[in-house]
Amino acid sequence: MSISTDVASIQIMAEVFKKKSTQSVFEKTVKSLVEEVSYIDWVGVYLVSEDGSLQLEVASDEENDLGWECNGELKFPISNSTKQQIGIIVVRSKQAICFDVTDVATLETIAQAIGQICYSN
Repeated sequence: MSISTDVASIQIMAEVFKKKSTQSVFEKTVKSLVEEVSYIDWVGVYLVSEDGSLQLEVASDEENDLGWECNGELKFPISNSTKQQIGIIVVRSKQAICFDVTDVATLETIAQAIGQICYSN
């Protein structure tokens, strides 16, 4: 069990439930995950644009997304209250085999909460 992922998720969920702006929630998400979880090196939040492509909204490092350097990557869909996918959260690590099932479950919950609460219709 990754306690650091749980700590980051508490910080993120607090921001979500305060009903802060989506931009604020996105910024808190990338900042908390990179600062609290030692093996997470990059986080990005992408939203689906009008033409259906993914646009990077917020990233922990705008200059370097670790695209070719990462050894571990997880992607979590962000869906609104009507279950329409509106974006994704991408989490990358330079370490191989660093994520465990609790990380996956916690990050899925964060993505779901962001979509359901920030984009409720």
